[in-house]
Amino acid sequence: MKEFVDATIEFARANQAWAAPMVFVLAFMESLAFLSLLAPATVILVGIGGLIGASGLEFWPIWGAAVLGAGFGDWVSYAFGVAYKDHVKEWWPFRNHPEMLPRGERFMARFGVAGVFIGRFFGPLRAVVPVVAGICKVGPLRFQIANWASAIVWAAGILGPGTILGRYFS
Repeated sequence: MKEFVDATIEFARANQAWAAPMVFVLAFMESLAFLSLLAPATVILVGIGGLIGASGLEFWPIWGAAVLGAGFGDWVSYAFGVAYKDHVKEWWPFRNHPEMLPRGERFMARFGVAGVFIGRFFGPLRAVVPVVAGICKVGPLRFQIANWASAIVWAAGILGPGTILGRYFS
């Protein structure tokens, strides 16, 4: 896995024009319910944050790509929950980890729509909360406000520290 992470960051360093599209795809994968459990996107995104600082890449376009990828990933996950409701539990990874959906439902019952915002910042919840929000019929406008607000903060939080440290140490 480390080789994949290193190769991806090195690709971004050598092909800086592809950094924003790569970040979009990585943030989308990190936010999509089914892919987020497979992709080492968080580690790569933190590394790209460091690359931004060390190489002088523009922060804002890459941050915007992370916001869009994260927001659309959660939006698609929410749409799956709305469309497939109880059938979701028959799909991987929920089929193999049946405790994930009830745990997500308890989280949503406790925090409501604020759980959509909070859930983005915790790895195991990030994979479940948008789907559960769709299953629990959180209103689309309320979901999208929490989704996009959390995507804005999350993108800054995942790219910002590496950018600052990369500039400081370069």
